[in-house]
Amino acid sequence: MGMEVRPASPATGAEILGADIGAGLDDEEFAIVRAALDRHGVIVLRGQTLTPEKQVAFTRRFGEPEFNFNAARFGIDGSPEIYLISNIVEFGAPIGTRRAGETWHTDMSYAERPAGATMLYAVEVPVLHGLALGDTCFANAAAAWDALPPAMQEEIEGLRGVFDFRGRKRSSPVSAEDIAQYPPVEHPIVRTHPRTGRKSLYIARDDCTGIVGKDEETSRGLIEALADHIVRTDFIYQHRWQVGDVVVWDNCTVQHRAIQDYDLPQRRLLWRTTIKGDIPV
Repeated sequence: MGMEVRPASPATGAEILGADIGAGLDDEEFAIVRAALDRHGVIVLRGQTLTPEKQVAFTRRFGEPEFNFNAARFGIDGSPEIYLISNIVEFGAPIGTRRAGETWHTDMSYAERPAGATMLYAVEVPVLHGLALGDTCFANAAAAWDALPPAMQEEIEGLRGVFDFRGRKRSSPVSAEDIAQYPPVEHPIVRTHPRTGRKSLYIARDDCTGIVGKDEETSRGLIEALADHIVRTDFIYQHRWQVGDVVVWDNCTVQHRAIQDYDLPQRRLLWRTTIKGDIPV
């Protein structure tokens, strides 16, 4: 039948039909997947059946995997690249991070080399009387940049933000070693995509704690105004999960937020892998 790419919403995202990740994609097929991610920022491949090894192999097609600091606690034996996002409790202990990503953010912006892309595979999806819960929202930060008035674009291009691992309240405990691994870094708040050259806003509440050269009040006002602008309704695609979904997003192009509208006995289990990115420019 071949593969087909269909936009998932007017804002961002695309669904790729006819791809079987478990069976393997040839170079031509993967080129379609890679191009769709570059163009749309988020790609959805439904109906997949993966083992941990198959997910890691697919992750490696995009680049070198990043080992998340949570994986040591919430990982899969034999596949250290995978970190579990889940509300499931076994033998009195959680098997994954329960409330991961409930505020708007882009993954690992606190690192010198933030995550290039992130992949989630849906193993279990919470359902209440037939209604799927636990959606993930994506906001198109490239479209948000394009929509800014030229005067604002001129004002902020070239500015750098301070990104701090300690800025955001996290759903799982972090150690002193984790904090020491990620000292505050500076990144441009208008970022150029390493593959497409497209510009995106790269700024979020909490993770971005200040603007270099601006006082605290000015910095906070600018961060809040731009953060609110990015997540306007017309820039957002809301993904409703199904078991077997593989969703990949580009952390330069989009921000994301998990909707926490479920709890046990509704179970959620996602396998997450992350692809290393470049130093933002």
